Amino acid sequence: MTDPLPLDGVLVADFSRVLAGPLCTMTLADLGARVVKVERPGSGDDTRHWGPPFSPTGPTYYESVNRNKESVCLDLGTDEGRELARELALRADVVVENFKPGGMAKLGLGYDEIAAENPGVVYVSVSGFGTTGGAHLAGYDFLVQAVGGLMSITGEADGRPTKAGVALVDVLTAKDATIGALAALERRRRTGRGAHVDVSLLSSLQGALVNQGQAYLGADVVPRRMGNDHPSIVPYQLLNCADAPLAVTVGNDAQFRKFTAVLGISELVEDERFASNGERVAHREELTALLEDALAAKSASEWQEALTAQGVPAGKVAGIDEGVALAEELGLEPTVDVQDRTGATVGRQFRHPAQWTPPLASPTAAPPQLGEDTDSVVAWLRAPRQQPGDDM
Repeated sequence: MTDPLPLDGVLVADFSRVLAGPLCTMTLADLGARVVKVERPGSGDDTRHWGPPFSPTGPTYYESVNRNKESVCLDLGTDEGRELARELALRADVVVENFKPGGMAKLGLGYDEIAAENPGVVYVSVSGFGTTGGAHLAGYDFLVQAVGGLMSITGEADGRPTKAGVALVDVLTAKDATIGALAALERRRRTGRGAHVDVSLLSSLQGALVNQGQAYLGADVVPRRMGNDHPSIVPYQLLNCADAPLAVTVGNDAQFRKFTAVLGISELVEDERFASNGERVAHREELTALLEDALAAKSASEWQEALTAQGVPAGKVAGIDEGVALAEELGLEPTVDVQDRTGATVGRQFRHPAQWTPPLASPTAAPPQLGEDTDSVVAWLRAPRQQPGDDM
């Protein structure tokens, strides 16, 4: 007999689309919650049309954040659609939405309207720039990366600002929204009170700036783009070898001694310019030139093997395919197979990152087709309600 999943019995009404909200609700679904995704008839979530690439079952963008959910099509422009959506929210333990601020309230589905009848609801709102002065601004990851400061510290020092290679702000916001939902559920368990949790892309980005943000707040230093260099640690960067660059992360003086020993230039540790990390930061260019002179003697793969053997963190730049292979080699089991409603395996996805002991028997249902559950969910919503969170 397996233990119940952590969120067994929790009903999530998912009124979100694109990435941040759907990733939050997929995380809750992975942990055992029942997630009912409300979509527009005929078109559904925007990402159902974002491609290529496409898997045999649909756009990979949509599939990346929508497994373990039910899809119900409701036209919120009609009285019937709004009434069914309201009934879903009144039964829910958690509501997640990323309409423009005030959009759900205009439909009679805002926090105040729902909490008046479902006072224990945990209502999570995701926006781009909050609900006050930025309520009118559309929230897109790329835009927030630009205006929030992330692009100003990403890219080569003499090049154009660059976005991260994935919609990182959306992902960070999804994780913050999930944390907020879980914390609010725990508080409700202890107090019986629900909550309205507001998360914005701009706030999540700024909360993730950590050392770079604190450089400004604590020392009045505005960070700048440095390519792959680290502002506070050297060497912590890409270094050229005979054939390719190598990522080297030397975090302390002991590692620096090992690093120079493997490279055959141990005398550098006696050089006052490189004797401590602070000195190495001050003489970054000189040290980088000396290190790359030594690294030019061998390939990146040879150096990776030699340095790793001595406990110096180093590695070649890998593609996502190689990263998956590495995780599999290390026994991390990075992916799960997902099944359609017949039980047939239809794809592979990255699993939830957390591993549990004893293991969780997490659900592995493939992302639903548009409106796949409309009939069954609508029939359930029209049946007499018992209490918030009741399952079908």
